[in-house]
Amino acid sequence: MKRLVSLTLQGLVAVLPVALTIYLVYWLLLTLETMTGAALRAILPGNWYFQGLGLISGLILLMLVGLLVNAYVVRHLLRLGDTLLSRIPLVKSVHGAIQDVLRAFSIANKQQADSVVMVTLGDNMRLLGFVTSREPSTRLRGAVDDSVVGVYLPMSYQLGGYTVYLPASQLEPVDLSVEEAMRIAVTGGIQNPKSS
Repeated sequence: MKRLVSLTLQGLVAVLPVALTIYLVYWLLLTLETMTGAALRAILPGNWYFQGLGLISGLILLMLVGLLVNAYVVRHLLRLGDTLLSRIPLVKSVHGAIQDVLRAFSIANKQQADSVVMVTLGDNMRLLGFVTSREPSTRLRGAVDDSVVGVYLPMSYQLGGYTVYLPASQLEPVDLSVEEAMRIAVTGGIQNPKSS
């Protein structure tokens, strides 16, 4: 009986990540099709709409939004929106958590050779982190020393993390890609030996 339970669990561990990934991609595409498709059906004449047009339009719309975000005026408006959202009590908690997660994963796009570091705190505590800035932003001038480095320390199994400013002497570069380090940090170090 124990062997059957063990085999079942092994099968579940093998199938679940693939099944969840496929389901998540399917759900995202279906949601995109549903949302933009409904808007297109309301705008277009009845016979112009076909299944998949919402998905195509949604992807094009997302690319256009990505293009617009690079414009100064739009960036300024987004910052203004972030500021407004951060002042609403319940909304700021949810918005802040989502921003932390997105910031953590956007760090993975910065492929700096020394961006993955080990932070040493005290004698025995070592944390995996990602260098986010080599110099403090203008808003932090005066609050922190100019020689400190900004490091994002993600929390395992949670939304968010901490941005700390430390002297470079407390950082040790780690020979890992940002993707590998993020996987280790997010999963709490639990890894499939085949994926490492």
